[in-house]
Amino acid sequence: MSEPVARWPVSLIVGPYALLALLAGVTVAEKGSAGASLVVDLVLCALVAAWMLGVFTLRPAWRGRPPVMAVFFTVLILLTAILVIRDPWFGFFTPVGYVYAFRVLPWPWEAVGVGAVGVVAGTAQAYGVDKSTVAGLLTYGAVVVANVVPMCAFAWFARRAARQNEERERALHEAREANRRLAASLAENAALHERLLAQARDAGVRDERQRMAREIHDTLAQGLTGIVSQLRAAEHAGDDPAAWRRHVAAATKLARESLSEARRSVHALRPEPLSSAMLSEALAGVAERWSALHDIPVQVTTTGTARPIRPEAEAALLRIAQEALANVAKHARATRVGVTLSYLENEAALDVRDDGGGFDPARLNDPLGPDPLGPDPLGPDALGPDASDAAAIDSRADRGGFGLIAMRERMESLSGTLQVESEPGAGTGISARVPAERAEAGA
Repeated sequence: MSEPVARWPVSLIVGPYALLALLAGVTVAEKGSAGASLVVDLVLCALVAAWMLGVFTLRPAWRGRPPVMAVFFTVLILLTAILVIRDPWFGFFTPVGYVYAFRVLPWPWEAVGVGAVGVVAGTAQAYGVDKSTVAGLLTYGAVVVANVVPMCAFAWFARRAARQNEERERALHEAREANRRLAASLAENAALHERLLAQARDAGVRDERQRMAREIHDTLAQGLTGIVSQLRAAEHAGDDPAAWRRHVAAATKLARESLSEARRSVHALRPEPLSSAMLSEALAGVAERWSALHDIPVQVTTTGTARPIRPEAEAALLRIAQEALANVAKHARATRVGVTLSYLENEAALDVRDDGGGFDPARLNDPLGPDPLGPDPLGPDALGPDASDAAAIDSRADRGGFGLIAMRERMESLSGTLQVESEPGAGTGISARVPAERAEAGA
């Protein structure tokens, strides 16, 4: 396997030249003393040095090119083999071949290169063996095998260790990358969590504001309207003390009930009529009190099997009945009213119908036009200028159909529906439906 230039220590760059020079000196000493020619040996040594210098040492960029390094290694081993055949002591140069084989050849050519160096080393070691006989050839082969097999096995084990190390490095890199992505995801989730908490807080604030607006409209506004109506009636009673006391007593009772409902609204408790009675009984009580107060007969009917449903659903239906009856008293000029509570298979339904003057539902969202529900039957001037101003403000509040909007919001918050049917001269019908999920035990 080839390695970058930075991984090559100076000793491995300079060492081959020093070893080659030492072996050339040995050649000069051995052959020079015997009077043999040194030209071929010294030329071969010079070729080896020039080859290493020109292709490897002075060309660092080429060390990362496997084809170039394969040619470099092949030529180097051939020159080394020629030197070994001429002078066996050049077998000491084969460690340089092993170094290059391990460092510049990719697998599996690394094993081939190690085997080739082993053959050259074995040839040098078996230089004195007579290869003309079978025994000599077997001995030569055994020496070569003794060099090739251990070195190829070492190369295989080194390769396996390197591959395992690469796998560990890759696993560590993947683990670090996974940790980085996990940290980024956790940071993103934390930011998302903060946004969701902020949105939940904002939604909670909006819901609480809407709840308080509905509760104030359904309790305080209606109670105050009833009180104003009773005080107007008391003022119109003139010289009839009994009628005057009756209207004042009714106004006082409404004031107490409104105060109680205001406290319960603040604490998000159930409406007073539901605190000790079922929904059908609470509706009957509300209708009876309303009928006695406004002298309009109300017929309350319950169909289906009465059963407890979610408290918030019961409270919503009761509030809608109160609001519908308040609208009848304020706008409809009705002579009779019907209230029907129906327990169906999957839902509970409340229907409030009157035979009053009716209105055009299309004009509910017209804040500048006349009151779509009709004028207050007592008139805004019944109690003088101050009362007229208050009544005008109340009329403007109702002109936008806030009561109907509050009803619809109540139903939508419970996954229910609200329908309003009316036309001028034909009365009005309001139908509210909520899923009839049973109340949990202890609710």
